[in-house]
Amino acid sequence: MRLAFALSAVIAAAACGGAIRHTTVGTTAGILKRAQPSLQQESDYELARQAIPGALKTIEGFWIVDDNADLVGILTEGYCQYGTAFIEDDWEEARFRKDLAAVEYHNERATHIFTRCLNYALHQLGSRWRKELFAEPDKVAKLIHDASSGDRTPMMWAGLALGSLIQHNLSRIEMTAYLPTVRLIIDRVIEMDLKHPPANKQHQALPYVALGMILTTAGKQFGGDPVKAQQAFEKALEITGGKFLLARTLMGYQVGKANNDRKFFHEQLKQVLETPPSVWPEQRLANEVAHRRARRYLSHEKELF
Repeated sequence: MRLAFALSAVIAAAACGGAIRHTTVGTTAGILKRAQPSLQQESDYELARQAIPGALKTIEGFWIVDDNADLVGILTEGYCQYGTAFIEDDWEEARFRKDLAAVEYHNERATHIFTRCLNYALHQLGSRWRKELFAEPDKVAKLIHDASSGDRTPMMWAGLALGSLIQHNLSRIEMTAYLPTVRLIIDRVIEMDLKHPPANKQHQALPYVALGMILTTAGKQFGGDPVKAQQAFEKALEITGGKFLLARTLMGYQVGKANNDRKFFHEQLKQVLETPPSVWPEQRLANEVAHRRARRYLSHEKELF
């Protein structure tokens, strides 16, 4: 009810002067930013799955009324995390079922959602990023090198979104050609964090999770390295005091498969399931996702090895 009232108020303000509209949306954006952790703390996976799309579209409505920086930040993170937690979950289930039509459907959905995340991240980063991110390699390298500390978080989401877009479009050579760009972005974010680590531990850990995924997804001829991938995942766990269970789930699955190490695979995923999701209340939903995937991977252990 309060959210519906707030939206009505913003729409009404849109008919008034720009100053009123800006003030109204600014106030609402501040409330939404402070309320954002409520979804990250959610323990009910299905409740979150159903709630997040409506919340994102409502916030998008506020943003259309007034281009507020807080709203763009929420939308960037929201679309990337929705794609990772829910659409990729459906995609993985379809892959294990070998349902090719469903895999293709969820690839298309993931492409649309991660494109939204990327576009909002680029909106935050500015016109130079929108023009040069897909330019020739030298220009891209300079663009990423020139990034300032204020670019750190939207740049991270841009890298994660682009990496996910590649993952869901592996048959398109023009997409896989951007893998070096993703690696440059992630390496630059990690370089920034070594000097000025963000207060948000999940944000600090995510680049290492992304690096681990890159190093286990790419073949050795493209720079893949399971040993370095494991080190990256372990760094994410170190940063979060072992509480970011999704990092361990992905490490067990990705590194275990890459090394054909069933023992490592089983032990890591078993450890995830023996750790309650509530170990990190601030990221309860991410830990629920980790448990969900760990159970899935273990149920297919005999097929994978």
